[in-house]
Amino acid sequence: QVQLVESGGGLVQAGGSLRLSCAASGRTFSSYARGWFRQAPGKEREFVAAISWTGVHTYYADSMKGRFTISRDNARNTVHLQMNSLKPEDTAIYYCAADPTLTVIAARYRYWGQGTQVTVSS
Repeated sequence: QVQLVESGGGLVQAGGSLRLSCAASGRTFSSYARGWFRQAPGKEREFVAAISWTGVHTYYADSMKGRFTISRDNARNTVHLQMNSLKPEDTAIYYCAADPTLTVIAARYRYWGQGTQVTVSS
């Protein structure tokens, strides 16, 4: 059974940092692109960041550039999202995803985790 499990979410004050992790099991995703998306209450799921299977290519939503960093550890089948300078508007459920193709479009990702809540207080 293929599983993606996110961890590292929580409550943080504005300006603080969190590091999310997404561990994969059931198969190896070392040749898969990995992405992070988020969904706030009443809003559609939006792209956060994505990374190619080699880790060479990364993409970020404009509002996350300079604050968030996506990385991966293929030996551990894990991808991370370092989030700095967090803002209240970053509050959302954060999801990790995996697909053979690197894309910023959520609908094109084949595998998804259950999500982890990130809450940023003002």
